Amino acid sequence: MEKSTYKIIATEIMAKGWSQLVRLKVSATQRDQQEIILDREVADHGPGACILPIDPVCGMVLLVRQWRAGAAFTGHEGWLIEACAGLLDADDPMGCAEREALEELGVMVRNVQHVCDCFASPGAFSEKLSLFLGEYQQADRVGIGGGLADEQEDIEVLEMPLRKAYGMIATGDIIDAKTIILLQHAMLTITKI
Repeated sequence: MEKSTYKIIATEIMAKGWSQLVRLKVSATQRDQQEIILDREVADHGPGACILPIDPVCGMVLLVRQWRAGAAFTGHEGWLIEACAGLLDADDPMGCAEREALEELGVMVRNVQHVCDCFASPGAFSEKLSLFLGEYQQADRVGIGGGLADEQEDIEVLEMPLRKAYGMIATGDIIDAKTIILLQHAMLTITKI
């Protein structure tokens, strides 16, 4: 049996605001060679980067708590605990991660390491995230964080032991996919904490 082929043949912007909703028309030749046309919608607001700063001496991590419309829309508590993240804008992924750590957490990260790139929900969202771990110590805390007022960010900075944050996955207190990936990666790769 041959492989299916899919090709986007048309796009239409349905709505544009903080992100945009795009309708795709897709030509598909399925494995049985049947040709069909599919309509799909994709929410698009560009690629982003995310970083989990870790203090390797104290075993602490920096996270944020902020209100998320998608979670609230489903009826879940809108305030989520996450690793800090943002859109690339004009930065490369590592530059974005470092910028977001400074804006959201008030920390200058060091020894930044790329973990992976991922799509959190590729069935409906175009956002590709680059995930990073970085190091910090108390001396690297150069601001209060909290995000940028002109971006209407309302971010609480949280510092806690890595093991506690990791345990919050099992209790359901951390349910954000990018944060789960980074916490699990940290627990698997950082041996001295």
